Amino acid sequence: MDANGIAGFLPIILIFAIMYFMLIRPQQKKMKEHQAMVEAVRKGDKIVTQGGIVGKVARVPEGAEIEVEIADGVKVKVIKSTIAQVLSKTEPAQG
Repeated sequence: MDANGIAGFLPIILIFAIMYFMLIRPQQKKMKEHQAMVEAVRKGDKIVTQGGIVGKVARVPEGAEIEVEIADGVKVKVIKSTIAQVLSKTEPAQG
């Protein structure tokens, strides 16, 4: 391959490098942070779902769902991955 061939591929390589550092890498970092936030959710945490529901975590069973109390005595099951934000964390249990 001569210098013209390499020079022809250089813009394509630069575009992929820019896309990786500007789009793909930050997206992967954001996904890891979200996964860590979801895994750290405990009973008593106040959360917001992607649908805009604000509630308090009532139960965190094993699996993909959690139980959220959205009003006194009103509990709904929510898929963990739909948690958008944790508004307030509870203190870890001493023991």
